[in-house]
Amino acid sequence: MATPRVERPTETYRQTVARLASAQKRAARGAPPYSIYVNRPVGRLIAAAAYRAGMTPNGVTGVSALFTFSAIIMLAVVPPSLVLGVAVWLLLAIGYAFDSADGQVARLRGGGSPAGEWLDHVVDSAKLVSLHLAVLITAYLHFGLAIAWLLVPIAFTVVQVVAFFAMLLNDLLRAKHGAPTSLDADAAKRTPLRSLLGLPTDYGVLCIAFVLLGSIPAFTIGYSALFIANLGYLVLALLKWFGDMRRLGAAG
Repeated sequence: MATPRVERPTETYRQTVARLASAQKRAARGAPPYSIYVNRPVGRLIAAAAYRAGMTPNGVTGVSALFTFSAIIMLAVVPPSLVLGVAVWLLLAIGYAFDSADGQVARLRGGGSPAGEWLDHVVDSAKLVSLHLAVLITAYLHFGLAIAWLLVPIAFTVVQVVAFFAMLLNDLLRAKHGAPTSLDADAAKRTPLRSLLGLPTDYGVLCIAFVLLGSIPAFTIGYSALFIANLGYLVLALLKWFGDMRRLGAAG
């Protein structure tokens, strides 16, 4: 039985990148700067290469998960050091770039699928929970801090899960009631200042923070500061989103 021939694009790599850039979906109003100005362009380069190599979006998601969970396992089992911190940062950052690339590959191939979107969200949710639990494990084993500090990664996990679920639920309910989603309604309102205010909530910034593992005091201070910033941002966001849902119900 003959092996099916895989169609290869006739355009150049540069043309593929340009075509993808022209079809790039808009960023949401609150999208933070690392995700917009660093991760998305890097993901675009990866997506163009993956597309030309014949990779599927789900295959790109798998590569993202491989890098990400390799970093999380290392964080949980290897004693903290500068070398570990740099390795964790790079692996997480590469995984994040591939996470951006899978949706872009789907657009190059003519559109994604419900199964692909489901897989992407499941991997993202597992990543957010596992990363902070890995911090909890390494802190318990190696930091030698007061036991009360272990509440920080536990609470950070709660904050990340609630934020992730609420953002998905926002768009689900808006679509259900025929209202514009966050991308449709908010992209035109995004400004550099608004984006900069969301910097502490940027997953890319969290990745970089692991470089501080070379100094446990520096890491605990930096990680705690990110937790406080994310908690404050979530409280304000929940108040706004609840108001949005009340107005959505009133309009319905």
